[in-house]
Amino acid sequence: MKKLKIFIACDTTSIKKVKKIIKETENSKLNFGYKFGLEFLNSKNGRKFISTLKNKITFGDYKLADIPNTCAASVKAVKDLRFNYITIHINSGLKALRAAKKVSGFSKLIGVTVLTSLDNKSLKNIGFDKNVQKVVLYQARLAKKARLDGLVCSPQEVKIVKKVFKKEIITPGIRLNSVKKDDQIRIMSPKSAFKNGATALVMGRSITNGNIKKNIKKLVEELK
Repeated sequence: MKKLKIFIACDTTSIKKVKKIIKETENSKLNFGYKFGLEFLNSKNGRKFISTLKNKITFGDYKLADIPNTCAASVKAVKDLRFNYITIHINSGLKALRAAKKVSGFSKLIGVTVLTSLDNKSLKNIGFDKNVQKVVLYQARLAKKARLDGLVCSPQEVKIVKKVFKKEIITPGIRLNSVKKDDQIRIMSPKSAFKNGATALVMGRSITNGNIKKNIKKLVEELK
């Protein structure tokens, strides 16, 4: 089986739990990376721990959303952590995307489209007059214009995004049990997401809740 890339969402403030996640997801059949979100990044010892990681694929999910100067300064402020990936909201605008990309250096700058917790009704409440697919398509075009290294979108929009964006496409909203949505709405199974054209998946609770090794075994079986 091809070494498929899976980012494990380390959504916790516990260093002990993250160490367990890393230890139990080391599997030669899959190419694992580790995504650190705001919960861990803002924790007391989170930054220090990340600075000690060696030979791991790391993903700093900052989801930056600010004016161009602040976005660029924020990317520069974490350069010492040498993240393989850093995220920025595409809604920050073209100037902010370009400013952050200009200073991203070693790290791939990944644009975040419409969050998987939102649907058409949610977008309308915010003030958008287009549906999710049309907004994501606009965002993908902007990411291309800014020369970003990749995109984050739900697996349901991958086929649309691929028409205009040819680089990495990373999909959260992945569930081994596609019936259980939690707080994410636009979800899909791992196999279907890869079939749609995703280059990598983000998986959190489906892997980290319960017996991690058993969950990975189930994932490997599905992806065969």
